[in-house]
Amino acid sequence: MTNNFSLAIHGGAGTILRSTMTLELQQQYEAGLQNALDAGYGILHAGGSSIDAVEAAVVSLEDFPLFNAGKGAVFNNIGGHEMDAAIMSGKGLEAGAVCGVSHVKNPVALARAIMDDSEHVLLCGQGAEQFAKLRGLVFEDDAYFYVEQRYQQWQQALKEDRVQLDHSDKKFGTVGAVALDKDGSLAAATSTGGMTNKKYGRMGDSPIPGAGTYANNNTCAISCTGHGELFIRSVVAYDISCLIEYKGLSLKEACDVVVYDKLVKIGGEGGLIAIDKHCNIEMPFNSEGMYRACRNSAGRNEVKIYKD
Repeated sequence: MTNNFSLAIHGGAGTILRSTMTLELQQQYEAGLQNALDAGYGILHAGGSSIDAVEAAVVSLEDFPLFNAGKGAVFNNIGGHEMDAAIMSGKGLEAGAVCGVSHVKNPVALARAIMDDSEHVLLCGQGAEQFAKLRGLVFEDDAYFYVEQRYQQWQQALKEDRVQLDHSDKKFGTVGAVALDKDGSLAAATSTGGMTNKKYGRMGDSPIPGAGTYANNNTCAISCTGHGELFIRSVVAYDISCLIEYKGLSLKEACDVVVYDKLVKIGGEGGLIAIDKHCNIEMPFNSEGMYRACRNSAGRNEVKIYKD
């Protein structure tokens, strides 16, 4: 049992510049981050588990239309939504993940149900939605997921016949949370709508334990955001855990090696949030900005967007 507990969240990384952000929009993003932070932190403060805290924080972010997850998910090539999510407990390395679902209101809740109520880790598409119905999860129709800004992004991408990273060119994506609870257990969760105009059932790093999401009580909890293909190839989240476990690096040292060196060398833009078993928090990114926030039992409470 520890008296120290902490939570960190992110709402995506990419080309996020003060020069292109209105004050009103910035305040909306900050409010969305703070609300999610409060949702997760309240659970930790009351003695709740890290897994409940990260789920609550990510549900809040999924319900907020400015982030590319849940309600704000981007459009795929045929004008639908294909959402991915994962959740992982550091206690016994339990994990649940889902990819390519279209109508589940909160994909992270489905990932949690897969972890808790099935013998599987990753379910996809129609099968995952079948399981969600059996578990009584909330479904929404296409109109719920329609956000005008996302529709215009898709129209532009269609015109130019390209797949578009949601976090590039002033477009942002993916949400996540990591937490350490009073019992010393770590957890991580990530959720995303993926790439605008994506085809062929493309999936990124978010729903892959070890790539975009990872938690291990011996080391750390990680949730990533960025160019998913390169995060998969680099096994980013697990790599940070390995550097701590096998090389004895600190959380900051491990994050710096992966985000500022290994990823940069292969052109991997993005960032991540991390908490270790000692309650340290790191939120590194190699892009122009990252929507991020953290709060801990020692009184730290930050909501940030830019590099400062």
